[in-house]
Amino acid sequence: MARPKTISDEQVLDALFGTLLENGPDRLTFAHAAKACGLSPATLVQRYGSREALVQAILLRAWDRLDAETEAADAEEAPTPQGAIDLLLRLMPTENAERDATNGLLLLREDIRNPVLRRRGAAWGRRLAEILSRRLSVDRKQGERLGWQMVSLWQGAHTWWAFTREEPAEQAIRRVLEEWVADLK
Repeated sequence: MARPKTISDEQVLDALFGTLLENGPDRLTFAHAAKACGLSPATLVQRYGSREALVQAILLRAWDRLDAETEAADAEEAPTPQGAIDLLLRLMPTENAERDATNGLLLLREDIRNPVLRRRGAAWGRRLAEILSRRLSVDRKQGERLGWQMVSLWQGAHTWWAFTREEPAEQAIRRVLEEWVADLK
C-alpha cells in the first residue's frame, strides 16, 4: 500500500521552481531539491525517476501557472490596445525583470531544448498572440499578425532593456509598446 503524500506534487514543484531558477537546470540535484522542498532525495527519485524528469515536471508546472496567469489577465484587462500593453506587463512583473533577464534565460534554454517543453511554449505563444489579437484589431487576419508582432516586440524590449538599463524595466518596455501601438493608428 502506497503512503499518502504529505506534500502535493504542485507544492513540491512550486517550491523547486525558485531553486531551479536560482541555480539553473544543469545544477539541480536531488540533494538541492530535497533541501528546497522538505522531502528526501529518495522520495523525489521515487516520484520523478530522474533529474531530467524532475526538471521537466518543474517547468511544465511553471507553464501551467503561466497559462493560468495569462487567462486571468485576459479576463481582467480591457479589450483595447492599452489593455494588451497592461496584460503583457502584468505577465512580466517588474520586480522579476532582473531575474527574468538573467537566470530566466537558463530556463528558456531548457524549454527550447526539450521537445515537450518547446511544444508547451509554442502553444502558450499562440494563445498569447490570439489574446492580444482581439485587443489590436477587429479583422482576424490583421489581429493575428499584430498579436505576433506585439509578442515579439515585448520579448525584444525586455531583452534590450537587460542590456541597456537606461530606465526602469516597466517604463522602458511600456514606452516601446505604447510607441508601437501609436504607430498602428
